[in-house]
Amino acid sequence: MYRIGFDNEKYLKMQSERINERIEQFGNKLYLEFGGKLFDDFHASRVLPGFAPNSKVQMLKRLADKAEIVLAINASDIEKNKTHGDHGITYDEDILRLIDAFRKEGLYVGSVVITLFSGQQSASNFKRRLEQLEITVYLQYLIADYPTNIPLIVSDDGYGKNDYIKTERPLVIVASPGASSGKMATCLSQLYHEYKRGVKAGYAKFETFPVWNLPLRHPVNLAYEAATTNVGDINLIDPFHMEAYNITAISYNRDVEGFTILSAIFDEIWGDSPYKSPTDMGVNVIYDCISDDEVCQQAAKQEIIRRYYNALCDDRINGGVRPEIQKLEMLMKTAGISEHDRLPVSHALVKAEASDSPAMAIELPDGSVITGRTSPLLGAAAAALLNTLKFLAGIHDDVKLISPIMIEPIQKLKIDFLGNSNPRLHTDEVLIALSLCTATNPTAELVLEQLPKLKNSEAHSTVILSQIDINILKKLGINITCEPVYNNKKLYHKN
Repeated sequence: MYRIGFDNEKYLKMQSERINERIEQFGNKLYLEFGGKLFDDFHASRVLPGFAPNSKVQMLKRLADKAEIVLAINASDIEKNKTHGDHGITYDEDILRLIDAFRKEGLYVGSVVITLFSGQQSASNFKRRLEQLEITVYLQYLIADYPTNIPLIVSDDGYGKNDYIKTERPLVIVASPGASSGKMATCLSQLYHEYKRGVKAGYAKFETFPVWNLPLRHPVNLAYEAATTNVGDINLIDPFHMEAYNITAISYNRDVEGFTILSAIFDEIWGDSPYKSPTDMGVNVIYDCISDDEVCQQAAKQEIIRRYYNALCDDRINGGVRPEIQKLEMLMKTAGISEHDRLPVSHALVKAEASDSPAMAIELPDGSVITGRTSPLLGAAAAALLNTLKFLAGIHDDVKLISPIMIEPIQKLKIDFLGNSNPRLHTDEVLIALSLCTATNPTAELVLEQLPKLKNSEAHSTVILSQIDINILKKLGINITCEPVYNNKKLYHKN
């Protein structure tokens, strides 16, 4: 049975209260740098079972009357057409997506700031595009010798050259499409401008991970390192916090490395920094809302294994991630786990060996494991999905829900007209065919009604699945991993 390890309602209450406290601490004007994902934080929901993927947005909605959002985007990212891995769209397009998403939730987006601007034409074009959409845009400029030349940075020739972002509300959330977008620099620039206007505004940082008051080697913190192997984040004991308070707190390398400079900037702006450590800047209350530590530890260990398999497949597909794999192997060793601790792996491998074909296993939240293999009609993922739905509906495995007569025309369409080389049905095609069957077959309707029960299931495939299958399984709430092996020896594997 799927077990809860995190109290989401307590989190919403405590987190909004903590932010309110920080707003009051700084005289009712706080710039809050928002790290990580505001929407669809599935990493947090996986390692903290019970954490809702959109918890952060729900928390902000409790502060909606006093909050406004400023979205930051790096001009270089616009120039390079940097793409968001989760959505497959460029960062500038993601700005538009985020504005729509915030507005839908009733949250006020005050403006967009283009950071590190140095005359890039594409950034200028994007600015005009936003302004045509009646979105206020500000520019912040590249500062020489940033962040080490503090006298220049904290001067009219540094932060002073940046546009002053006009804000209306006590809480200003500075968010972005991704990392290195200039969120912190935006906050600090605003502190300088506010100070010049006689307002001693404050700054705080919201990061979900690492959890500062969990042990360094706690699986939840190790899972954060596993999720950031591509950017090289390393969890550390915060030396500044230890020196100031003699209390162990967990931070990460980028915050620790930059704190000396950051503290000096605070001193220049405020005269005296209110923060003695990177940990002091944070407002997160994750630790206080963990209701079952053992559940979260086990969930985090599974996340590390999933990240390991994902890296193996990424290396097989794109190459160049061996250092990430080695880091993940080290993290698994530190957590006392291996890939064999993922239950559906062994079931899938056994099924593949017995059937002499690619196979997939799905572990349901209650611990039941259902398998499927590749056949002339169905891919392994589609077969496993169909078998699992029949199991949940209490229908015998031998019952044929979709007639081969219906499948064959779909295969003909794929091969003869759409240019596919694989005639077998993917998961999306199976679900569409099954939904058509509900018009005349009540059993098919019963099977489709089981789809919500797949949420929080685990699955493993003995071959790399198509992106179509991976996307469908994720939409159904199934955490999927694959062996780093292709189904055939072709060099091109897109269809």
